[in-house]
Amino acid sequence: MAFALGMDAFSVGLGMGMFKLRLKQIFVIGLTVGVFHVVMPLLGMAAGRFISGQFGTFAAYAGGILLLILGLQMFYSGLKGGEETLLAPVGVGLFVFALSVSLDSFSVGLTLGIYGARTAVTVICFGAAATILTWLGLLVGRKVQGILGVYSEVLGGSILCAFGIKLLLSM
Repeated sequence: MAFALGMDAFSVGLGMGMFKLRLKQIFVIGLTVGVFHVVMPLLGMAAGRFISGQFGTFAAYAGGILLLILGLQMFYSGLKGGEETLLAPVGVGLFVFALSVSLDSFSVGLTLGIYGARTAVTVICFGAAATILTWLGLLVGRKVQGILGVYSEVLGGSILCAFGIKLLLSM
């Protein structure tokens, strides 16, 4: 389950990696996503005893909308050809990015909380898988960005939009 949730982070990291990122930024982004993948299922597990399955659906919708916003912003920025972006993966943009890819782990945490899963093992696995797979996605995206040049940001935005739409339509 941790690997499956981490693959979302990998896929979204692939798109986000097409920003011009330094290795230090990639390191921080991966750690941030990993921390969110620990905190969000913890919150979900705690809430799982009290909240119905409807809340999990809301979290998936919110994640899809956040990914669409990030993707559209990247797409627009790539077409415009400007270096400045509304939401880069730093500061608030990093928070939005990490939150968007970890909302599905909140939903899973709700379910695991209902079924009484082992909390420590679960969140450590979620966090480690998300961190490693985010780093891999960002590094692969960084390489693709070098090959595609100016069109890489458009491709990255398209990937993020596709995952946002996938989340919204899977409901």
